Amino acid sequence: MNLFQPIPDAGGAADTTRPLADRMRPRTLEEYAGQEHLIGPGKPLRVQIERDDTGSLIFWGPPGTGKTTLAKIIAKMTRADFIEFSAVLAGIKEIKQVMADAERARQYGTRTIVFIDEIHRFNKAQQDAFLPHVEKGNIRLIGATTENPSFEINSALLSRCRVYVLQPLTENQIVALLRRALSDHARGLGQMNVTASDDVLKKIASYTSGDARSAYNVLEVAAGLAKSPLLAKDARNGAPTEEIHREITDDIVRDALQKRVLLYDKSGEEHYNLISALHKSVRNSDPDAALYWLGRMLEAGEDPLYVARRVVRMAVEDIGLADPGALSLCMAARDAVDFIGMPEGNLALAQAVVYLSVAPKSNALYTAYGDVQRDVEQTAADPVPLHLRNAPTKLMKGLGYGKGYEYAHDVEGKVADMECLPDNLRGREYYKPTNEGIEKRIRERLEQVRRLRSAAKENVPGKES
Repeated sequence: MNLFQPIPDAGGAADTTRPLADRMRPRTLEEYAGQEHLIGPGKPLRVQIERDDTGSLIFWGPPGTGKTTLAKIIAKMTRADFIEFSAVLAGIKEIKQVMADAERARQYGTRTIVFIDEIHRFNKAQQDAFLPHVEKGNIRLIGATTENPSFEINSALLSRCRVYVLQPLTENQIVALLRRALSDHARGLGQMNVTASDDVLKKIASYTSGDARSAYNVLEVAAGLAKSPLLAKDARNGAPTEEIHREITDDIVRDALQKRVLLYDKSGEEHYNLISALHKSVRNSDPDAALYWLGRMLEAGEDPLYVARRVVRMAVEDIGLADPGALSLCMAARDAVDFIGMPEGNLALAQAVVYLSVAPKSNALYTAYGDVQRDVEQTAADPVPLHLRNAPTKLMKGLGYGKGYEYAHDVEGKVADMECLPDNLRGREYYKPTNEGIEKRIRERLEQVRRLRSAAKENVPGKES
């Protein structure tokens, strides 16, 4: 098998056994849709390609944004041999063989671009196998990934590559691609004589979330389902004749879609992006946005108990004592999800996130405990003051355990002049309640406690002034 065969020219007759997305794959930068921030006139990647100075690249973006297509266009424009790897199938043995062949080819003046789809699936040893060949210039590596390269690609390999971020295609860009596929007789669906309104194409575009490959797949299925023969007149004698004309309708699109497949990876970056959006929408008191991000996660198949755990976290981090009932409601929502399951449990979570969104906000407890953690870590672990220690034995009493302790219930105002922190943290204030919700009452109570303590210190009857 020759690993260095040229990229097939897709300009001839289309192989209708190939998927529409593959047949319609752009062959030039002019046909390429989207990513104007990278390949528009004067943009960085476009300039590098035109100067034949791309080096090794990492394309990071969601599915169907043209990562593989762009790699093939670069290989064609720079007259390089193109070898495509799948990180799912290739092992160290195959990598070493290809690297050896690329090194020999370089000696004869042939340049090689090695394209690795889903490069994030390669382990450390597999990624390391490319390093010396990238450094020597035996190959130009182009990796495609849907995951954040900072976390998924070795730093040594990442430092030798330029990372370019590809964005999801816009709805209008997807519609233009679908319209082109319907009219293209050579590679698309033109010979099927299929039509579709702009509204129908926009529906496909909106349901495929900027994924051109997915949009092509839906269009291909919908075109096959479309069957509506119409009568037309023969152009020669005016006699009626049957002309097969097919129109893709809303109903056909619904059948082709079955159920929308949302862009989501329960262990990848999108998982963290969406839960972050949900949390920040709740924190910003936006129930509409919170409901939307919740729906995006649940409808994509996220574990509802994971969402429930994060919702409980929101209750204690962002609401706190401004509304103590928020925690109880969120725990009840978690129990409801566990008890009745899904999809019924989604309403319990929806109730919880709306409640949290409209509840008064306070991070006073969150901040206070963070300060406590820092003091515990950074200050000496002073012993518990003697007056706060229990003295269950005679020996312990003799050592002064419990000496000086004042029983608050025996003191007027129920507040004694007694320091309860260790000496090295005397007077430290951690919890500073806000004026939101219940915390306003807590703040007033704490001010009262301070006045009573001050009065006790001065041996004045503890009462409010």
